[in-house]
This record gives sequence, structure tokens and C-alpha cells, in this order.
Amino acid sequence: MNEYVKSHERVDDLQIDGLKIIQNPNGFCFGIDAVLVSNFAKVKKGSRVVDLGTGTGIIPLLVSAKSTNARISAFEIQEDVADMARRSVAMNGLEDQIDIILDNVNNAMNHFTKHSVDVVISNPPYMASGVGEVNPSDYKAISRHEIYCTLEDIIRTASDLLRGSGQFFMVHRPNRLVDILTLCRQYNLEPKRVRFVHPFADKSPNIVLIHATKGGRPDVKIMEPLVVRNADQTYTDEIFEIYKQTHITSFERRED
Repeated sequence: MNEYVKSHERVDDLQIDGLKIIQNPNGFCFGIDAVLVSNFAKVKKGSRVVDLGTGTGIIPLLVSAKSTNARISAFEIQEDVADMARRSVAMNGLEDQIDIILDNVNNAMNHFTKHSVDVVISNPPYMASGVGEVNPSDYKAISRHEIYCTLEDIIRTASDLLRGSGQFFMVHRPNRLVDILTLCRQYNLEPKRVRFVHPFADKSPNIVLIHATKGGRPDVKIMEPLVVRNADQTYTDEIFEIYKQTHITSFERRED
């Protein structure tokens, strides 16, 4: 394992099919958002999948564990982060299933034939461009702010990639929901399921999961809320089901 991991990094056990991921504790480690959208996404056997903005590769790793023979490509614009994702893929022996592409998601059509993908998944930057002061060279800022791609870029690219009836899954913040649904309609991605995620049952949602179908008929379902924690701070049964006990324990150390 040492051949894949640098001295400033750590390896987290995902507790799923023996998978592990390399993380930089001083960087932007994956959080609950990526895990929830990976669980929310429905990926059939043998699907062609693209992840737009993969970070350290958590979504491809989790999708590979639940989707037999899925072929997954994942875009990441930051060279150091993409290198970390590639090493995680290699460490897990998944080079034949997962391909990490170092490039801006806006260049996705340089790598794919239009309308050739079955599923697109994204955990994109949440903060709109021009909101707050950011350092464009800081990888945390790049992960959080629309510096190199916007929400519209993600949705437009997803539409270009997806074949008819292809599936788009995204996690974002509820305050951007109107923008998300408007842009999905604009780019022929019909919203089908929306699920709000609440930190506690009596708190407003701070995460939203969106599922849209390329060229689908209008018919959106607002799903039952997903609550992360009980009043006593413990995780709810559904979160336990998503993570499993050991996975939640390791998650405690990660940064949302």
C-alpha cells in the first residue's frame, strides 16, 4: 500500500467490498454529500457512467461496488487531486473499470461521443460564482466555489453526454433548487425525484438530491425527507443503513 500513499496522506477503509480511498487530511476530504448521491444514484449492470467533478474519486469507487461491470469515467480539474484519485483506483485494482480524466468538465465532449452515456452523477461546487472572496489557487475553494465550472456548465454537459432516457443524479444545496430545476428543463433533463436531507428532523434541509431523466415526461416526485441525526445526536436508522456501522465510525473524521 505504501507505493500508492504519500507521507502526508492517509488511507480510509470504506468498509464496502474491501475498498479503500486515499485522503489528504489537510485538504478537502469527502463528506456525506458524495456518499448520499452515490446511494441515491441508480446504476444498472454494465452502464456507462460519468462523474463530473470527482475530487478524490469517492463516487466512482462507491458506484463500482454496487454496479456490476459499470464503466466509470470521472473528471477532475485539479492535478494533485486527480493524481490522488488515480492512485486510489490503482490501489483497489479498478483501473479496468474506473478512468480518472484530468480536465475541465466543459471539455467533456473532447473525450466522449455526444449522447453516449447512460448515467451522469455530480457533486459540484455549491457556491455561485461571485459569492464571497475566494483564492482561485486553493483546492478547497475550487471544490466549493464555481471557479472553473458553473451549475449551468454541469447540467449542460450532463445533457450533452446522456443518451435518450439517460439518468442524471446530483447533490446540491436547497437554496439553488430553483436554478437547478430551471436549468434541467432548459437542457431537456426532466426532474423525476427530489429529496431533501435534514441534519435533524426539526431543522431545515441543508442538502438536496435531484434525479432527472433525459427527455423524460413531466412528473416529479418529492420524496420523504431524509434525516441525518436523531435529537440525541446519534445517526438515524436510514443513515445507518446507508453507511453501515463501521463506515459511519470512520466518517466521523471527515470534513463535510
